[in-house]
Amino acid sequence: MPVATETRKKQTTENDAIVVRGARVHNLKNIDVDIPHEALTVVTGVSGSGKSSLAFDTIYAEGQRRYVESLSAYARQFLERMEKPDVDSIDGIAPGIAIRQKNTTRNPRSTVATTTEIYDHLRLLFARAGTSFCVKCGSQIRKDTVDDVASAVLALPAGTKLYLLFPLETIKPATTTETSPKKRTSLRAQKLAAAEQLAAHTETLKARLFDLRKRGYTRLFQAGKIFEFSTPESLLEIDFSQPVFVLVDRLAISTEVRARLVDGVEIAYRESGEIILHLLAAESEAARDLRFSQMFECKNCRTKVAEPEPRLFSFNNPFGACPRCQGFGNTIDFDMGLVIPDHRKSLNDGAIEPWTKPKYRVYFNELKKIAAEADVPLNVAWEDLTAVQREIVMEGYGKFPGVNGFFTYLERKKYKLHVRVFLSRYRGYALCGECKGQRLRAEARAVKLAGLNICEVTAMTVEQSALFFNSLTLTPEQAAIADRLLDEVRDRLRFLNDVGLEYLTLDRLSSTLSGGEAQRIQLATALASRLVGALYVLDEPSIGLHPRDTERLVRKLTELRDLGNTVLVVEHDTEVMRAADHILDLGPGAGELGGKVIASGNLKEILRSPDSLTARYLNGRSHILQPIERQTPGIQKLKIKGARLHNLKRIDVDIPLGMLVAVTGVSGSGKSTLVHEVLYKALAAELGVQSEGMTASTEVAYRGLDKIEGVKYLTDVQLVDQSPIGRTPRSNPVTYLKIFDGIRELLAETPQAQRSRFTAGHFSFNVPGGRCETCQGDGTVTVEMQFLADVELICEECKGTRFKAEVLEVRYKNRNVFEILQLTVREAVQFFTGHPRIVNKLRLLDEVGLGYLRLGQSATTLSGGEAQRLKLAAHLDPRTEYSAPRSGEAAKKKIDHTLYIFDEPTTGLHLDDVNKLLASFRRLLQSGASVLVIEHHLDVIRCADWVIDLGPEGGIRGGELVVAGTPEAIANCKESHTGQWLSRILK
Repeated sequence: MPVATETRKKQTTENDAIVVRGARVHNLKNIDVDIPHEALTVVTGVSGSGKSSLAFDTIYAEGQRRYVESLSAYARQFLERMEKPDVDSIDGIAPGIAIRQKNTTRNPRSTVATTTEIYDHLRLLFARAGTSFCVKCGSQIRKDTVDDVASAVLALPAGTKLYLLFPLETIKPATTTETSPKKRTSLRAQKLAAAEQLAAHTETLKARLFDLRKRGYTRLFQAGKIFEFSTPESLLEIDFSQPVFVLVDRLAISTEVRARLVDGVEIAYRESGEIILHLLAAESEAARDLRFSQMFECKNCRTKVAEPEPRLFSFNNPFGACPRCQGFGNTIDFDMGLVIPDHRKSLNDGAIEPWTKPKYRVYFNELKKIAAEADVPLNVAWEDLTAVQREIVMEGYGKFPGVNGFFTYLERKKYKLHVRVFLSRYRGYALCGECKGQRLRAEARAVKLAGLNICEVTAMTVEQSALFFNSLTLTPEQAAIADRLLDEVRDRLRFLNDVGLEYLTLDRLSSTLSGGEAQRIQLATALASRLVGALYVLDEPSIGLHPRDTERLVRKLTELRDLGNTVLVVEHDTEVMRAADHILDLGPGAGELGGKVIASGNLKEILRSPDSLTARYLNGRSHILQPIERQTPGIQKLKIKGARLHNLKRIDVDIPLGMLVAVTGVSGSGKSTLVHEVLYKALAAELGVQSEGMTASTEVAYRGLDKIEGVKYLTDVQLVDQSPIGRTPRSNPVTYLKIFDGIRELLAETPQAQRSRFTAGHFSFNVPGGRCETCQGDGTVTVEMQFLADVELICEECKGTRFKAEVLEVRYKNRNVFEILQLTVREAVQFFTGHPRIVNKLRLLDEVGLGYLRLGQSATTLSGGEAQRLKLAAHLDPRTEYSAPRSGEAAKKKIDHTLYIFDEPTTGLHLDDVNKLLASFRRLLQSGASVLVIEHHLDVIRCADWVIDLGPEGGIRGGELVVAGTPEAIANCKESHTGQWLSRILK
């Protein structure tokens, strides 16, 4: 009985929860956890405590592995290969779907609409319910049905006489071109070939007429006359080089003629696809023709186009893609942004950069000659010229060739090396001149729904397109086709709007989205799929979200749960934790000090836990420490004038220096555009800072603003983002901070190393010498296993130590180089006591919350937040420590005139880690530096000296400066969404 009872309890547990026993992945300490089914579970804890190891590397990995293992060996070779996680057992697991915060999409064809499958529905909608227009004359294109023809004819006055005709193929007269006497031989050959072609065409026409006569057609019609063709002689009067028609029937309009009319129309459509109704002359009207066609062509100019089908609207298909840019929307051409880099300059000031060169100055002189006649002012800024004036400069006027003519001339001189080099300076990705960046061919852009083509619809924001489709009115025929499609489109747009992405345009490239935006798009797609019984694992979905939008996110997570799914979220946001059904708190510390379950249960149970660091912040026992004294703005400040890039609306922003300044606002309000694209690029260009993928040209950097003042107060600008510090396994924290140089020198100074004549280079695994050449310093060798997961084996030569045996014999304090790299940062601080050059830098890592990292930990295993804090540590001065300044006491500073820019530095940080981050910021400020952060975390905003709030909304309704001032001033601004939330915690 006890055995049966135990078995029954185990089965009940598996049915109610995902049961994990003995998880040991990474730093997890053989833990046991139960995650309830059909519930929202939050995994929290300090950074490095093992949250991702449990959620992604254990639970999700096992769910994916089991699904993949159920497939055939052939299918498995095309799927992601996953190893079995180090765990005793996982029961009750469902198929897993991971929604990560990283944006891994790099495909230039992928957009928001294609990712969410909205575009697939739009393609079908426009193909089935769209109205086509002629690309040449703009007339509507439609097929004429038999009923359309009958209705049009029967609407004519009774007694009207008409002929039912369909066209007969005519003989096109052969033409020859007169040439010089030297080419008379070829002219004779042309005439001979034309004669042979005419004879062949005539024979074909005779065979066609013979076939028509056998099927009962005996009359032809031309120029108002009817001709019998029962005998060859009867055809002599017909000019077959002119339009000839076959007579199907002769009718007089009456109520009884409909059946006969329909038969005649069907016959004509069957023979040629079109019918011509020749209305005989009446007393008051001349003879005229009515033309109807079953073919998809323009009735006005006879232009034939392909009938709309879904592939016509796909820029990934050659059938629908613009032929010039192949569906990319841009081409490698002359970039006018490089030709005219500074729109603030006038033509006299050298707005057209290539014409400032002495060799091509003559073109500018030609422009000056025609300027007065063409009404083109030379002393007006390029951006203030009218469209007509700009077109004259670009396209030319009279003998003046214009900018485009200038480059056309140089293209003919490309055989000269110096010309090719000159032209390459002005080439770049430019908007496609044929489709204007819309990616589709003209025939696709000519199909419209409610007056808009598919490109114009996808150019709308999610919010605008939702309004468009909600107010769309269709004919009964269109509605019968499109109702289900519209429901799908509206649902997906609603989901995108609900997760706070209403400001994104549907044609926005997926590669330009932030990690948080990409994750919320995946969440919206998951909601639209309506899966039931699945396991969703999300990685901090609140990243990049304003507190206003977090409420909407929580509603979507609970909606996903209510569908019947298990939702597992790695999260630090207190609002998400308060909405969770179950919370797992891991810790107590990070790295080796973490990996244990500190508390598990609902919110009330977590708050009662005495050991939970998370509980202490949730119940108010611990809180983010605000600085004793807030800095006030001085005379040193950066002044941005006329910022206008993307959705910024020519705003003027002042950024005080020597302070912690926070840039806030709802998602899509323009924060990243202002800080990254406008401020950083302008400062980097002015200060000569080189950055990957960015030009140092001041003129190009100034495209997004009028001017910037106060650069003289800075000597450097540093962008500290969350990009990886390295992409190879050999990159690690001590190599990034150059601590390893000092460690290698210590090892090289040992007596044993000197006896072996080892230099510091022998202790590096990045260069040949002392490293193991079998694995080239990686420590592992990867073996491909085709449809099975690749096997990563420990190198047999070095046994995973990375170095040669003779190098490993060299020891410092009884540890060799491999054993030293296995130390954590905290252990290394004690180990290298007495060597301040090494210890001071290691202590910086501990101060920014990375004391749990191992010295040789691969950079590829670091999260974005860990990489950002590692970069922060690299900028801190190891010779100074932060101490809160006392009132009336001047802090001794080593003046550092550097502006440090951080983009959401609290990403992935527990509330306790945020405290450490703020202490590091204050340390930078004490050295005389300035700190600018883009942030949504209310505690960081509360601790800022100055806040710049953008908005008031996202997208086109954002891009304005709502308010700037102290946190208290922001909280008192009713127009500010940030202020409304900030006022709650300030109170």
